[in-house]
Amino acid sequence: MQEKQVRSIFLSDVHLGTRGCQADRLLDFLRHYESEYLYLLGDIVDFWAMNRSIHWSATQNTVVQKVLRRARKGTQVFFIPGNHDEALREYVGITFGEIRLESDWIHHTADGRRFLLLHGDEYDQVTRYHRWVAVIGDVAYNTLVRLNTWLSRARRRLGISGYWSLAGYAKRKVKTAVSFIFDFEDSVVRGARERGVDGVICGHIHWAAIKEIGGMSYINCGDWVDSCTAIVEHLDGRLELVEWNTRPAALLAPPKPVSSEENETALAG
Repeated sequence: MQEKQVRSIFLSDVHLGTRGCQADRLLDFLRHYESEYLYLLGDIVDFWAMNRSIHWSATQNTVVQKVLRRARKGTQVFFIPGNHDEALREYVGITFGEIRLESDWIHHTADGRRFLLLHGDEYDQVTRYHRWVAVIGDVAYNTLVRLNTWLSRARRRLGISGYWSLAGYAKRKVKTAVSFIFDFEDSVVRGARERGVDGVICGHIHWAAIKEIGGMSYINCGDWVDSCTAIVEHLDGRLELVEWNTRPAALLAPPKPVSSEENETALAG
């Protein structure tokens, strides 16, 4: 597959070290896209889950090697740790393997806009002040993801096409979860506005989106456990949300952009 050149790639919530990590799909995605900038916006490695049990596949290792190889070959790689890999926050400000660790960053798009990049957990009141609740919620979410793996196998055996997410369905149906998502988005936007930027790109809540909130651009990368989504910046500065879960990983064709009806309006400038 020929690589497609974009200016920037934004990824979050990969959760390497867990069974839920869809490293095969991420590897397919990275093989398709080449970029000048690569931003890793937190929860790339899941130390929380690895404290309970470790699942590190050969494909997950290949993902790490591919990122390191890109950094060595000149891609500017930035790693902004999240709450699941918060141990790395002790090393903010240093560079290892040509990868720069930062607590947040300001990215300038090709068309001159300024975006605040962060993971987003600092705007999650549960994670900040009730860590034990966050840990229980993390265990419950991982259980849904594992159940979804079994359901996907059953759907394939029954000849049912397409991808269906149990965790995503639960988020849409549980009113408190939806309310939390909107509260999080509003909080992140308020924080970005205080920084005087044009918008914010984050992760954390596993809910991919590109939208306008109060005159500010809010962009969330989603995740590589459930939705398999990423943000790419094209050479002209246009930002696009790409989903990579519509087909089995071995049969992936070039990505299908998320439609404007599903995720508001793609930012064109």
